[in-house]
Amino acid sequence: MLKQTGLEYSVPARGGWTIVHVGMLVPEAHEIFVCAAGCLRGVVLSAAEMNLTDRFSTVAIEEHNVTDGDMEELLVEGVTDILNRLKKRPPCVLIYTSCIHHFMGTDLDDCFRALSERFPEVDFVDCYMTPTMRKSTLNPDKMMRKRLYAAIKPLKTDDRDVLLCGNCFAVSETSEIKTLIKKAGKRLLELPSVDNYSDYKKLGTAGLIISNLSVAKDAADELAEKLGVKSLQIPFSFGYEEIRDNLEKLAKEIGTTYDTFEADKARADEALRKAHDVIGNCEIAVDGMITTRPYSLARLLAEHGFNVSAVFSDSVGGEDTDYEWLKSNIPGIRFEKCVSPEMRTFSYKAKISGDSDGTCETKIVYDANNKSTAKVLALGQKAAYFTQTGYFVDMVENGPLYGFDGIVELSRMMTDAFINVKDLKKTLDIKGWGCESCI
Repeated sequence: MLKQTGLEYSVPARGGWTIVHVGMLVPEAHEIFVCAAGCLRGVVLSAAEMNLTDRFSTVAIEEHNVTDGDMEELLVEGVTDILNRLKKRPPCVLIYTSCIHHFMGTDLDDCFRALSERFPEVDFVDCYMTPTMRKSTLNPDKMMRKRLYAAIKPLKTDDRDVLLCGNCFAVSETSEIKTLIKKAGKRLLELPSVDNYSDYKKLGTAGLIISNLSVAKDAADELAEKLGVKSLQIPFSFGYEEIRDNLEKLAKEIGTTYDTFEADKARADEALRKAHDVIGNCEIAVDGMITTRPYSLARLLAEHGFNVSAVFSDSVGGEDTDYEWLKSNIPGIRFEKCVSPEMRTFSYKAKISGDSDGTCETKIVYDANNKSTAKVLALGQKAAYFTQTGYFVDMVENGPLYGFDGIVELSRMMTDAFINVKDLKKTLDIKGWGCESCI
């Protein structure tokens, strides 16, 4: 049984990706949202901020469509009208239906069948904007990762091709994942690196599907089953042993060895040491927006002498061993659930040397250039918002990071964020970190 939830708070940090941003990863695809007008406001803005309104359309559901019982007709005819008006017919159309379709029992199979008969040259993919399923086992985020690969058909398998499934960002060229795959004489395929629909379809040659995000596991398993190949999960982590175990597992699967653990570990240790030399005892707040493993990151930093003061995450506790370690080993560390209604009036208090009582309330202060000057180092936009600091690492969902190479890069980013203040408000207002914005 699902745990009952009540009122929740939405942090005004907009860098996370929505289903609009994720769907746009399919090159040349056209998105069509079929929803009530109120629901369309946010997704329209997402497309506009990406400067991709030419790949985005809407069909508005009105009250009479519900009472007249013509939901199927509205969907089919609405999509048909849009496609007939486009200057160029897209090779793929992602159709996002909404909660009302499922409440009404709309025959979506019949709708997609009719559209495929009218436009046989187009791949139609059923996508879902269903926030009512947000707490389900297969939530909209997991479902969207699956739909990203729905139009891929099995091709002749090439054992040299390894597909990293479900990520919004391509991993760094210096990542151990890419190093191992090159060492084994194989090629890494990634959707974020694909430029056209023809190459997207060629992802069907993959002889192995790997994933490193929990939200992508279902997508990887489903695609692997469709292609008739193996799915391998190498979970993202900041823990040295877990990284080593995952890289050894990958190496074994692709027919090579991972034998640079000690050197990679030493390189990560050195990068963290150099970052600590600059950052010192400055308080560090971590959030679950910058990484899928905030407790793992907080533990890594704490074990290397950093002053980790808080972790902001939508989920607190559970079976996360890193959470338990932090709770047992870091006295006074705060664990804050971002969605709690109380966070609307949250006030962060940081220990500032020189104050008579050792503490003071951190208030946002702007300099002449309208940039925050509060000295708390935040890792992630939500942590930056709650601590009201302009010193923060701006990244979402692990960015291009993975493994020891990722730790080295994050150490560099932390050092830069500590030295160079950012405009907090301007940054938080922009949707979709890493996407082009017209703001």
